[in-house]
Amino acid sequence: MEYLLTTNGLTKQYGRHKAVNAVNLHIRQGDIYGLIGRNGAGKTTILKMLSGLAAPTEGEFSLFGKTGRDSYEYMSRVGTLIEEPGIYPNMSAAENLRLKCLAVGVRKKGTVDELLRTVGLADVGKKKVKKFSLGMKQRLGIALALAGNPDLVILDEPINGLDPQGIAEIRETLLRLNKEKNITFIISSHILEELSKIASNYGMIHDGVLLQEMTREELLSKCSERIELKTNDTRKACTVLEGMGIEKYKVVDADTIQIFERLNDGGDITMALAGNGVKTMGITVKNEALEDYYLNLTGGTANV
Repeated sequence: MEYLLTTNGLTKQYGRHKAVNAVNLHIRQGDIYGLIGRNGAGKTTILKMLSGLAAPTEGEFSLFGKTGRDSYEYMSRVGTLIEEPGIYPNMSAAENLRLKCLAVGVRKKGTVDELLRTVGLADVGKKKVKKFSLGMKQRLGIALALAGNPDLVILDEPINGLDPQGIAEIRETLLRLNKEKNITFIISSHILEELSKIASNYGMIHDGVLLQEMTREELLSKCSERIELKTNDTRKACTVLEGMGIEKYKVVDADTIQIFERLNDGGDITMALAGNGVKTMGITVKNEALEDYYLNLTGGTANV
């Protein structure tokens, strides 16, 4: 499988502290890749290295099939919004965008108006950016990242501090750009529930270490409602379950089976197992929220 961007042992060290520790990411064209982690987990440092704003201490990344110094020739195809948008508060949105277009060599007539329409700022006129709401500033920041028609856009906490309406507007904008223009997004956030509404793939970061990469489907399967059954004989228990017509189950380990159907039939399952000489050590119905899954993965609620 070919990837638009990969990292190989990507590391950033400040003194004795490794802010990012040997991270290996795999991002395909058309992905909306959610980089999940607590505040201070290393997300922003990773994105700065991928954007060319910081040099790795160790490791490297491959961009559009090019590695090391060769990858930097493709930075013109990458749009970034790291931390706060770099905007001039006493200028209008259009004036800010004209400056960015000049900086990246875009001269096409109508580009600024098109970018404003894309992010929902077509009607702001000459209003100075300092009078914008936080959501409007974030949308302008995304428009600045889109100048130059990038194939990859890197966004650092684009919904941080927004109200529900602002979050919904940003979400709809990103989904539309991904679908209509096949733009690949890397989006960092510490709000898993919100990012789960748009991301197709995830990388979970904790203390600078990549804990897991998974697809949206894999993540949701880990958090779906299920019966968790513990027995003294999983092999025989599976035979009993299949005899009951239960097909949606998964053997997790030597004594645990997860069942994803007939969630109200725990009593019948227990009786059927007993009738076939299989002892039930424990049976519970679980429905783990996405945030709970991440917290359990990283060991608690501190610093979220």
